[in-house]
Amino acid sequence: MVKASLLLMLLLTVLIGMGLRWRESRFATPAIAARNGKAARRPGLLTRGKRNIDRWVTAAAIAAIATIALMGGLHWIRVWSG
Repeated sequence: MVKASLLLMLLLTVLIGMGLRWRESRFATPAIAARNGKAARRPGLLTRGKRNIDRWVTAAAIAAIATIALMGGLHWIRVWSG
């Protein structure tokens, strides 16, 4: 049961992370040109790294909650069924 929950959590983390990345790229605001007509700069390495880490931590938290709910639900179904 522990292996199943860990595999489920890993799978959900990857799928949710991919979904968050897709959502982030889909709803990202386009770069607005600066006042002088120059294009806006790309975010720095630390900013991109922080955004990436935040995305995966969020995905892991959502996956943990979903895994607890799913495995707990399966447990209670087993308890109630006798």
